[in-house]
Amino acid sequence: MGLFDKCANVTERVKYTRARNEFFYLREFEPTATPLVRMGGRELLMLGSNNYLGLASHPKVVAAATAAMQKFGTGACSSRVLTGTCPLHAEVERRLARFKGTEDAVLFGAGFMAMMGTVAAMTDKGDVVLSDELNHASIVDGCRLSRADVLIYNHNDMASLEEGLAKAAGAKNRLIVTDGVFSMKGTVADLPRIRALADKYDAAVMVDDAHGAGVLGEHGRGTAEHFGLEGKIEFVAGTFSKTFASYGGFTGSTRDAVMYMRFAARPFMFTASPPPSVAATVLACLDVMEQEPRLIQTLRSHTRFLKDGLRQAGFRLEETITPIIPILIGDDERTFKMTGGLQDEGVVVNPVVPPAVPKEGSLIRVSLMATFTSGQLEQALDKFRKVGRAVGII
Repeated sequence: MGLFDKCANVTERVKYTRARNEFFYLREFEPTATPLVRMGGRELLMLGSNNYLGLASHPKVVAAATAAMQKFGTGACSSRVLTGTCPLHAEVERRLARFKGTEDAVLFGAGFMAMMGTVAAMTDKGDVVLSDELNHASIVDGCRLSRADVLIYNHNDMASLEEGLAKAAGAKNRLIVTDGVFSMKGTVADLPRIRALADKYDAAVMVDDAHGAGVLGEHGRGTAEHFGLEGKIEFVAGTFSKTFASYGGFTGSTRDAVMYMRFAARPFMFTASPPPSVAATVLACLDVMEQEPRLIQTLRSHTRFLKDGLRQAGFRLEETITPIIPILIGDDERTFKMTGGLQDEGVVVNPVVPPAVPKEGSLIRVSLMATFTSGQLEQALDKFRKVGRAVGII
């Protein structure tokens, strides 16, 4: 195969799926992360965004980002290590550490960089990383970049994890890495038992809480707060591209570990610093979460409403406690038909098919925002019923 043959193959596959109305990727929306969006001149309900608390368009958040650009410009044009650090970067690191219950935090240019960079920097030859089989690709790539041995344990299976820990007993160090909330299935890591096994086998724990912030815990601080384990997890990583309404990521840990990552994590050292407007956005999101806790409760109320309605209509759902609602379909064809039918009816959802899920595990991924109205959710539910009956799912 020539260097570009694989590129042509993908182009042909895209053409084929477009012709069959099975291509629901790279769609152009305006705006992208509000309950109502426009695509091709049509208005649709957006049930595919991770803007869980709706903060991407919150007036206070938008104003803070705008003010930061006016004061600091659009970017620093340098790495954080050299001349790319402004006071907002340091402030948001302090606030995130407080928010996540860690001693310090380090910002990365993307959530992907945070997970990948932390795993790769903190483990070395002779160590063992134990990774949940459904962990995000950023963790997988971090494991690949690390010189540590990697053991994959079955999803949320504590017997499988313990078996791996027992095999790794002779390693220099052991690091268990898990998503807090798994993005495709919406399931939550069994953090209490992971912590207990880590203590038993002298291992550290890293949680990717990208989908936990703003979603779990009384104050929306994430998976550790949900389980009463704040301050008891060695590495808590996250992204700004969900609840924090921007782009970037972070890892919270001890002061020594954070300082080490600032000079050992290549995705931190060798990339430009996040724009000051990103730091200002995150700070404003933290302020709004503290000042408007009703947003978290509204999100949970919306989630219960839609889940109950979908179940009553006859849809099969993955059991979750998060605003990620996987509707289990089982085969690719009906998954695409359901997605296309909903889009025709004015509802945007995301189809998930193999290899993103196991064979015969195709599903529709719905994610909710606190800023939906009850009327909009009732409208969406009506469309689900209509299309589900037409496709033969219910």
